Amino acid sequence: MTAWQDIPPPPRKITPLGWLRALWRGLLIGLLTYGGLALLLLVRLVEWPLCGQARPVTPHITRFVCRSALHILRLPLVVQGRPMTRPGAIVANHSGWLDIFVLNAVQTIYFVAKAEVAAWPMIGWLARATGTVFIARKGTEAKQQQDIFESRLQAGHRLLFFPEGTSTDAIRVLPFKSTLFEAFFAPGLVRIMHIQPVTVIFHAPDGEDPRHYGWWGDMNFASHLLKTLATARQGRVEVIFHPEVPVDAFENRKALSQHCERVIRTTHVHAAS
Repeated sequence: MTAWQDIPPPPRKITPLGWLRALWRGLLIGLLTYGGLALLLLVRLVEWPLCGQARPVTPHITRFVCRSALHILRLPLVVQGRPMTRPGAIVANHSGWLDIFVLNAVQTIYFVAKAEVAAWPMIGWLARATGTVFIARKGTEAKQQQDIFESRLQAGHRLLFFPEGTSTDAIRVLPFKSTLFEAFFAPGLVRIMHIQPVTVIFHAPDGEDPRHYGWWGDMNFASHLLKTLATARQGRVEVIFHPEVPVDAFENRKALSQHCERVIRTTHVHAAS
């Protein structure tokens, strides 16, 4: 039986006009992104000695860059609900690299990513500069990772992670892994932490494959980026903020994970249909 991950999207021919569009948009987004990175690093030189782990200024640069990138792509963003203001973390479904721009555009967050991302060319630099928390998949490092989580959360950072553990084809939500939820049950956090589920729904452009914005399996990043940049009439993306829940309302990490998965999956199915 063929798994959904093994079914590639149909090839899409890019017209000469599409190549020009991709080149123009790519140039603008590249200048915006790495110009923003340079500015962020300069500001951080002052921000770090004065504020330490707190980042009162640099996240606004990140949000501006991400909102502007979506504008350059001409990808409409619709937001429902509001980001929570209480201490806590955010969990969301994961369709692909565009999630980073979308979720950064609507709130101040710090992503949790696998350790390998730190070594990726260019992307790793951006992730480190914007305060991403890198985690290893080794069970022997679980205690160290929990300490890092606690330190960042107690500093007031809102961490965002993808419990599916991988990106998808944008039309489904995979079962959540509960491992990372354990950090929120630490004695110093369990009574004060809240978790906010967030659903991200990508609607493909009219006439395109519903999986247009999904990035999964062995799909090549460069070709997917090129396709997205070349798309003349984009679809749209919705971000739905659900009510946050207190961690101590749940018996354990699995119960909390199941609640978040149920809320996100139900909304995704209804909104995407």
